[in-house]
Amino acid sequence: MKSTAANFMAPVFKSVMLLLLFCAQIQFASAELILTAPPREKPDAGKKLYGPLADRLSVVLKEKVTYKHPGHWLAYQRDMRNDVYDIIFDGPHFISWRIKNRNHLPVAKLPGNLQFVLIGRADNDKINKADDLIGKKICGIPPPNLATLTAYAAYKYPARQPVIVPVRGGAKAVFNAFLKGRCEAAVFRNKFYEKKIKPEQRKNTKILYTSKKLTNQGITVSSRVSAKARKLIMNTVTKGNRVPAIANILKRFGGKAKSFQPATKADFAKDYKYLEGVIFGW
Repeated sequence: MKSTAANFMAPVFKSVMLLLLFCAQIQFASAELILTAPPREKPDAGKKLYGPLADRLSVVLKEKVTYKHPGHWLAYQRDMRNDVYDIIFDGPHFISWRIKNRNHLPVAKLPGNLQFVLIGRADNDKINKADDLIGKKICGIPPPNLATLTAYAAYKYPARQPVIVPVRGGAKAVFNAFLKGRCEAAVFRNKFYEKKIKPEQRKNTKILYTSKKLTNQGITVSSRVSAKARKLIMNTVTKGNRVPAIANILKRFGGKAKSFQPATKADFAKDYKYLEGVIFGW
């Protein structure tokens, strides 16, 4: 009886093992590294911006690297939490969170730093500092935009935070909403305030709060990327003078930068705090 059962199960077991082996081979054959960045632009624009880097890394690493547009912010958050992405370019708060929670490692960063200002109207004598905005409206790009998160961080207690009026369309749209009186204050990068707002317009404003300086945007890789591949990625983006693979990225986010710089964990040590435990619920 036992022999009969064993004779029956043997081919079944063999078939199952062959099927598992076949599936594993398919999975291995289709394995690829996924490169992504926040959904700040539409899919076609994202492909134009990051596709050249994915193509170059495919050659350098000798394995397929594919750019994937996240679709929208909720999907970006979900897939980041689920560790879907292998190579990511984004802000220091996301980088720090992945280092702490998903074992990502930083490989490169843009030169310089990020700093943000909260501005109000020069003729409003009742609002002269951040605490004067408690319970009032601030125009800003919706979280998890870092500028808006630094405005939140200016207030120790959530119950005493101002109300963020979400404005889509970038810093220029935020400033225009402020000019139209949708809010008592606005928050955006200091360089936008200094270089993109006309001097005569700045005269009618005042700075209420300036954030601390943060490490600029950078690139991290998942634990699925080998140490050898990690080094090759770093060399690809930090060597050369605006090489084609990163030229568009540098043009949009790096100002006059000619390449990325090597990055370490220390560069992003505590920036995850802008995401964890905040009112908008990252």
